[in-house]
Amino acid sequence: MLLSVENVRKKYPVGHGFLGKPTAFVQAVRGITFEIMPEEIVGVVGESGCGKSTLGRCVVGLESPDAGRVVWEGMDTQAMSTDVLRKKRKLFQMVFQNPFASLDPRQRIKDLLSEPLEVHGLSSAAERQQAVKGLLEDVGLPIDSLRKFPHEFSGGQRQRIGLARALAVEPKLIVLDEPVSSLDVSIQASILNLLVRLNQQKGISYLFISHDLQVVGYLSNRILVLYLGQVVESGPTERLIREPIHPYTEVLLDTMEANKGGVKGEPPSPVDIPTGCSFHTRCPYAENRCQKEPQDLVMVDKDRAVACWKWDRIKGKG
Repeated sequence: MLLSVENVRKKYPVGHGFLGKPTAFVQAVRGITFEIMPEEIVGVVGESGCGKSTLGRCVVGLESPDAGRVVWEGMDTQAMSTDVLRKKRKLFQMVFQNPFASLDPRQRIKDLLSEPLEVHGLSSAAERQQAVKGLLEDVGLPIDSLRKFPHEFSGGQRQRIGLARALAVEPKLIVLDEPVSSLDVSIQASILNLLVRLNQQKGISYLFISHDLQVVGYLSNRILVLYLGQVVESGPTERLIREPIHPYTEVLLDTMEANKGGVKGEPPSPVDIPTGCSFHTRCPYAENRCQKEPQDLVMVDKDRAVACWKWDRIKGKG
């Protein structure tokens, strides 16, 4: 197993009262558990504010969970020594949403790409020069890009550079946080096809984060559907899209197929999450039980899980 996320929770204080004590907390991630195997692509989908990016940052160690464990290749990241964490960290990289902000505008591309190699002491100066040329070839950019600065590239090209930087240290897993959301549709397709090719050629696993179920469905082997910091449904991509169980998944699919703007109504604040099922305020199937009793994520067969009382009704137990 490459990655195991076990009941991870993360909250952030908002507002401060007497002596600077927090008056409330944003519940960003609320008890998420999943695994990623070598060469697997796992998609994470949900609306803005559902905790997707926080989860990604916890996976690569940019954030420390308040509870639960993130385990890289059998080792708990919280229990690692500084030296071990430094060595392991290069195997778990992240590509960020905004290619206009994630690259240092003062560095030439050759310096952006060689810096990770130098930091991790992976090669000599001559070897780094050859390595960065290979990285540009991997992501489909010409060699003369090395002399340029980030502002000389389009958004899609910058995202390729960001991906090349992540590839520099030969990672086993890359977390991709909305990597195509700011790009035109045609550019999105080229980046997604590049990711597929790299997965097939290099065996890299991805945790692919997006608000767009169509994009996630194209790339992923398996999907986690997030709502207000919790997984409400998970399963193999084809089955989840063909036979959604959770009402939130159904609505995401309906808006995708009808090319609508999104789920009706505003999601509740992550500071004041509803009791019971957190989706009941927007759910077309909500019952009294849904308002009072939270439903844990339960396995409905060997590779699908859902957190919804609707599944009981389907089984005739409601």
